[in-house]
Amino acid sequence: MRSLARTFGTAAATLALACIFAPPTGWAEAGTKTLRFIPQADLRSIDPIWTTAYVTRNFGYLVFDTLFSLDEDFKPQPQMVDRWTVSDDKLVYRFTLRDGLKWHDGRPVRAVDCVASVRRWGQRDKLGQKLMEAVGEIAPVDDKTFTIALKFPFPLAIDGLGKLSSNVPFMMPERLAETDAFQQIPEAIGSGPFKFVKDEWEPGHKAVFVKNTEYVPREEAPSFASGGKVAKVDRVEWLYIPDTATAAAALNSGEADWYEQPPADLVPLFAGNKDIVVATVDPLGNHGILRFNHVQPPFNNLKMRQAVLNLVDQKDYMGAAAGDPKYWKTCAALFGCGTPFETNAGAEALLNGPNPAKAKQLIQESGYKGEKIVLMSATDQPIVHGQALVTLDALRKAGLNVEFQANDWGTLITRRTSKEPVDKGGWSIFHTWGAAPDLSPALNAALRTNGDNAWFGWPSDEKLETLIDAWFKAPDLAAQKKLAADIQVEAYTNDVPYVPTGQFVVPTAYRRNLEGIIVAPVVFLWNVEKK
Repeated sequence: MRSLARTFGTAAATLALACIFAPPTGWAEAGTKTLRFIPQADLRSIDPIWTTAYVTRNFGYLVFDTLFSLDEDFKPQPQMVDRWTVSDDKLVYRFTLRDGLKWHDGRPVRAVDCVASVRRWGQRDKLGQKLMEAVGEIAPVDDKTFTIALKFPFPLAIDGLGKLSSNVPFMMPERLAETDAFQQIPEAIGSGPFKFVKDEWEPGHKAVFVKNTEYVPREEAPSFASGGKVAKVDRVEWLYIPDTATAAAALNSGEADWYEQPPADLVPLFAGNKDIVVATVDPLGNHGILRFNHVQPPFNNLKMRQAVLNLVDQKDYMGAAAGDPKYWKTCAALFGCGTPFETNAGAEALLNGPNPAKAKQLIQESGYKGEKIVLMSATDQPIVHGQALVTLDALRKAGLNVEFQANDWGTLITRRTSKEPVDKGGWSIFHTWGAAPDLSPALNAALRTNGDNAWFGWPSDEKLETLIDAWFKAPDLAAQKKLAADIQVEAYTNDVPYVPTGQFVVPTAYRRNLEGIIVAPVVFLWNVEKK
């Protein structure tokens, strides 16, 4: 299919694209403006609290709304909230909702909905969990007002409610927000600028959204996730095209308007097309992650995790994930390079590696007896799949028994929830990435080591958790920086919850007739106009 689509002009390629993009009879009225968007992966989950997958986060921003939203200066601004106050002792927050907020089913947004939504988010999100430790009570006052009463001051309370990336504290109707946080919601009824058309959802092919004509945007200009969310198209079609060359052909031919994450090796195909813009709209970049399963052999053994750490050459991983060196750099800092908490403390193994001899010594010391290692990958996520192939090669060269299981991203994000042994559907390693806004000590979910409440992989390290707690209570930036270094030393030395594979930006490609694209670490489809 790749060679077929690269020709862009053959009858077979034309037929393939026609099959993908043929609209159903009566799909839209004449004059409807439709934005055809190729997302980074298939939409398998519509619950952005249940999963941290970015494709579901992006879905969430279309359908749901938030109490606060982060602006381009990384300051939380009121979104669904009209006004708010905090008591002099910083223990009681009072929020009043904006007028005219409605759910997509026509019912008004109530304070009790927001109370239930915050509680559910606080069970899954890592910053939310810390906030809930400080919460004494969350309660509605009336239909438009609710309060959060704290047991002790929590300076990041508003930052948490305005969190930019996964898990975003999206508001849902009470009946949905009361769903067990470890189960998925049955439907997506939000109050955001677009409505999800569930009847047209075809997992593995397409998701459809239509403009919410009753949405009342804020008056402020859009800035990251904050400000006025104005839907300037009538309909958005997410078109899942797992074959990347076919996706590139669709953009080149005008059958699609925007390709969120074209793989690096296909970007040159757009160079000669004056109607296509290739840009980097994410100003901060991403952090590659090699994640271990800490509760199942063999990576429940620290020495095995340290062995893999000694096998990693970030240049290999970044070349596979991002291609052209202008899009990436090596970075051993767990809180990202170029951030206030960047440090190389404790990262000697990664900075001086790879060291295959040391890795083999650690494997021997671990007592590894050839247990099967299941390395999961996703062929429809080039960033993930390229890195997984590098890991496969490194592990096999080290003499490890690796079974490579490559499916799609939807399968991977479902399977990674399993704590079962590998012979019962479990896993050992997978690759993913984190956006820069997710990397601070407050937000880095992959770094949390609170056992069953931790992110997929479930590491457990009481000392690391104690250091993170101390970071939250630090009196100033200098103290936070010192604690960030201590956290990183503990992580690299005594736990290795994951291995960073480097830092990179991802180019995006879109037709030149699109205007208003918001430069941000997250893809937002409001304010986008199709000329």
